[in-house]
Amino acid sequence: MKKFAYLLLLGLLLNGCDDGDLTVETFDFTDPSIKVQTCTDTYELLYKLKNQESLLLQIPEDKLGNVAGEQTFNIDNNSYKLVYRTYDGTVATANICNAIRPSLPNITDEWYAEGGTIVIVTKAKYGEPNTTENSTRIVGYTHSISFKNLTYSKPAGTQVGPDFVFGDIDTTVDDLNLTFDESADLCTSATNDKVVFNINDEASLTINNIDPTLIANEVTPSGTPRTGLISATQNKVFYTIYNGLITADYFCKIPIPSTPTISQTWTGLEGVSGQSGIIEVTTTSLGPTVFKHVIVLKDVILDNGNVNFKLGKNFLLGELVTQSN
Repeated sequence: MKKFAYLLLLGLLLNGCDDGDLTVETFDFTDPSIKVQTCTDTYELLYKLKNQESLLLQIPEDKLGNVAGEQTFNIDNNSYKLVYRTYDGTVATANICNAIRPSLPNITDEWYAEGGTIVIVTKAKYGEPNTTENSTRIVGYTHSISFKNLTYSKPAGTQVGPDFVFGDIDTTVDDLNLTFDESADLCTSATNDKVVFNINDEASLTINNIDPTLIANEVTPSGTPRTGLISATQNKVFYTIYNGLITADYFCKIPIPSTPTISQTWTGLEGVSGQSGIIEVTTTSLGPTVFKHVIVLKDVILDNGNVNFKLGKNFLLGELVTQSN
């Protein structure tokens, strides 16, 4: 009889070890090993999984943009949703992302966030610095997501939840195309400022309102280039990315065309004598009236208002050929 009772108890314990229905009063996804995942690279649906639990966040896909700073959004159960679910078995990515969902496990409980705030703090990620050239490049962005002032609608009624961190999601960026050929050009802008520029298919590097003495048609002594500093009014350096093909006549038309539109603008920070933001020009003669100006940007920092990177110790903007009268 005792042996039978022991076997019965053992059977009950083993039966209690299967997945079964999961009932919780609170949930916890703070374990650092539980990573934020996404179904696609559109980042519209973000989720975390833990055994028989899932936490799902839906946001418009463009809100994880590659712009550093802080954003806040109100949960509205339309564009911004937060849902917690429990299941009667172990949940996997296929239960979240597949177009035809697996039939098991079943959802046993579901809480919708009725209100609250989503906070997204975005920071740039840098690749390994080039110590030889003293240059840096941005390789992606990290978006840290957290929640404040949450209230949930659950079968037992409304529940107020604590503030908590959802986690980080990384996005990549296309490399900034900083590859230009050697040839630079000069045009007059709509404000009659001289603009030195170089372009590739999708971007331009320009010096707006360049100091005319920097491109004088006179040979510079050996080892003594002309120099100038980036400032707010003169020698203004811009790196610009466009939504379309850019051609040389874009800068030579007055007014400047409205297309292609601009995607990003990076501005050279004002220079400090002997340290940064320096424009260096070496001029040689190609003939009695023809001169070549080699224009180098030295220790220029490009900034978009939220984040910046170092162009490098010696970055060739290009070689400009001019002719004297």
